Amino acid sequence: MRPGLVLRPDRDRSVRRRHPWIFSGAIARVEGRPAAGAVVDVRAADGTWLAAAEFNPVSQIRARAFCWEPDRPIDATFWRERLQASIARRQRLLPHREACRLVFAESDGLPGLIVDRYGRYLVLQTLTAGAEARKTQTVADLVSLLDPLGIWQRDDPVRRKEGLPPAEGLLYGALPAEPIVIGEHGHRFLVDLRRGQKTGFYLDQAENRALLAPYCAGAEVLNAFSYTGAFAVYALAAGARHVVNLDSSAEALALAAANLQLNGFAATRWTNLEADVFVQLRRWREEGRQFDLIILDPPKFVTAPEHLERATRGYKDINWLALRLLRPGGLLATFSCSGLVDRDLFQKIVFAAALDAGREVRIVTHFGQAPDHPVLLTFPEAAYLKGLLCHVE
Repeated sequence: MRPGLVLRPDRDRSVRRRHPWIFSGAIARVEGRPAAGAVVDVRAADGTWLAAAEFNPVSQIRARAFCWEPDRPIDATFWRERLQASIARRQRLLPHREACRLVFAESDGLPGLIVDRYGRYLVLQTLTAGAEARKTQTVADLVSLLDPLGIWQRDDPVRRKEGLPPAEGLLYGALPAEPIVIGEHGHRFLVDLRRGQKTGFYLDQAENRALLAPYCAGAEVLNAFSYTGAFAVYALAAGARHVVNLDSSAEALALAAANLQLNGFAATRWTNLEADVFVQLRRWREEGRQFDLIILDPPKFVTAPEHLERATRGYKDINWLALRLLRPGGLLATFSCSGLVDRDLFQKIVFAAALDAGREVRIVTHFGQAPDHPVLLTFPEAAYLKGLLCHVE
């Protein structure tokens, strides 16, 4: 018999509605002595069975529900079938995508597990105690299902909230010493699987890069927080007059230069500038510098609720600066990947920035994450990436 969690009265509604997260405050008692990562049965105060979940005694999210079928055995076959179904979804949605996210944690019924494919290589992250506990089995299943040349584990600070130590290294096969080349919508990109941000590339922006590209034709473009220049490649391919890649990382900009050269763009059509984005935008505002189109794709500004107010100020500041740097009739493509900043709040932030900048702004379209990052309807927290394309007068 599995250990169990009994919820407090009137704290079972979200579980009944199949939301996966169970916070510590919802739990009346723990039955048995489950270890971190163990599977537990979740019951209502009256004893009704609600779900199977993975337990972690040190996390604020005390359990993560993943199965609402009371008679379903939770064994190796169960996890393999879940993994197989997740991979099959991508094969149906993105059959020709060379690089994509194969597993998106709770949205695929595999809490805490991230798996990204880059050609014949896989990059894995285990972000929860449960995902870490089943890592060996996950790797064996991935090898069996996909026959990769290598599987690399990438660390993430989220693991610390789960009481997990840093973890990074080779889990299977081998990785090439140099960055690999992947294709995306007819363009080619170098990806550093070992040292690149996230798992090496911003796969979640794949469709947004293609959507934004036509608006770049003939424009002088600023690609702020440019990382390795993916938006710049799309912009130049669509006929942008010139692109400035602005980033604080010299290593990222070096890879951006290599990507631009890989795609055949003359050095006269782009400039790489290493600087703090906030500082540089203020400097340009003082100098009267302007652009036709500005892309703001900053890193996550907020990882905890207590930091939300500070992050809100940061997003407003960066958008206010960008709005001041746009020529009349210019376009602003602005993004947030902070899950705690929802779509409505982000739009309000851009609205406040527009008021302070004295610019008349119209939303042309909304951006979201690529289809290989699906949002389970019972888990809206998975919708972390949001963006706006704005026409600025």
